[in-house]
Amino acid sequence: MAEPSTFIFISGGVRSGKSTFAEELAAEVAQQSGSQLHYIAAGQANDPEMKERIEKHKKDRLKSGLKWRTWEQPRNLAEIASSFSAKDVVLFDCLTTLVNNELFQAGEQWEDPRFQRCMIESISEGIRQIKGRCQTLIVVSNEVLNEPIGSSELVFTYSKLMGVLHQEMAREANQAFLVEAGIPAAMKGGEKS
Repeated sequence: MAEPSTFIFISGGVRSGKSTFAEELAAEVAQQSGSQLHYIAAGQANDPEMKERIEKHKKDRLKSGLKWRTWEQPRNLAEIASSFSAKDVVLFDCLTTLVNNELFQAGEQWEDPRFQRCMIESISEGIRQIKGRCQTLIVVSNEVLNEPIGSSELVFTYSKLMGVLHQEMAREANQAFLVEAGIPAAMKGGEKS
């Protein structure tokens, strides 16, 4: 019988160091187990800042000297789930970007509570499918609920969806970390190793 996979959830504010921590953790797990590293990137270079951030992450992975296989997957995570095996360590960065992509692709449909429920289920199912196939799955997300929401219905809906997804991720995870100022704090599951 196959050993159950490990699921690690990492959240933190923008520029908190969560992606760097996630990459280091993925590399550590892969080196210890002799696994292949995979990086699922949800980001799309729609503006100069995002393009710069994507390039920085690519350069950081290249500088690591490790062989990362990168998957550009801005939507529909389940589409690539069958690409992974029990010898893979998969890092998905990031959940908030995926939700953005799904919401903006929806047009005015984002307002429909049925669409919102289906979107959450689709994202959760994609993550479950990837988790079920790989050795270790690490999911990164931004902590958006610490910021003022304002009066925009879209921002309120987005925050609500992220809150639901974060609770689900933390509940399902073997380990959960909150990263602030480059320092990871174990919120669930103790030490990182």
